[in-house]
Amino acid sequence: MTQQADNAQGELPFWAPAFVALQYLLPKYWLTALIYRLARVRQQSVKNFLIRKFVWLYNVDIEEAEKDVPDGYVSFNEFFTRKLATGSRALDTSPSVLVSPADGILSAAGTIHRGEIFQAKGRTYSLRDLLATNTDEADRFIDGSFATVYLAPYHYHRVHAPVAGELITARYVPGDLFSVNAMTASRVPRLFARNERLVCHFKTAFGPMVVIFVGALNVGSITTPWSGEIRPRKTGMVEEIVSPPSVSKTVRKGDLLGWFNMGSTVIVLLSPGSGAWTEQLEQGQRLRMGEAMGELVASK
Repeated sequence: MTQQADNAQGELPFWAPAFVALQYLLPKYWLTALIYRLARVRQQSVKNFLIRKFVWLYNVDIEEAEKDVPDGYVSFNEFFTRKLATGSRALDTSPSVLVSPADGILSAAGTIHRGEIFQAKGRTYSLRDLLATNTDEADRFIDGSFATVYLAPYHYHRVHAPVAGELITARYVPGDLFSVNAMTASRVPRLFARNERLVCHFKTAFGPMVVIFVGALNVGSITTPWSGEIRPRKTGMVEEIVSPPSVSKTVRKGDLLGWFNMGSTVIVLLSPGSGAWTEQLEQGQRLRMGEAMGELVASK
């Protein structure tokens, strides 16, 4: 698999430049706040209308849903962040296999060359900017591996542990709310390092690992067991998340890490020598949570 392959979602439409330019003008935080409120309306006629239209528009597979659609959900947001029925996903349980943390499309994967991460053809962004942390912590991942998984609106939007580990720290980084689809990734510099994000550092048997929840336009919030619900904010200091003592920081492979309240992107970072992506992995590939993405090597 090559990082420099063409756009993961195929050729860009002719109107892509206008779509991206419009995002610089839109009141993105106002629109996101409006969507946040609308998605939580509990009036039956409203929420059922929203769910049915969304399922029709994006051809959502509702056969996998844990509850009846739309009546089993009290709001559109509850449907959007739905659990799947038992047995809907097969988890590769081999201890040395790293699995996909989410359903999605592989936007890019490869090596973090000289501290730069591939975003789209002709564009990279800085590892240090992405992590928004001290130099030593970021440098542990230089020449390591990265994978970027895009969650389209029709995907299952819960994020799971790609390998067993222990949460060391989580940081919320305020930022922008550009869309994170292929059109925007191809045209907005440093997209994933400028959007808001939650950066989760884990200790694993294979070395340090980072899982990053990247916010986007219409992503009303990000929720994890350690942070609770985090609402977007454009400015402010990087916030260290203080986890409640009652919430375990130890996760098994496949355990729930959190979810997006509307769609976005997940980025996984591995340290050098801790493993490699499988040869079958290709840019643009459709992934399902739990399927193998990489082979890992235990740290000495």
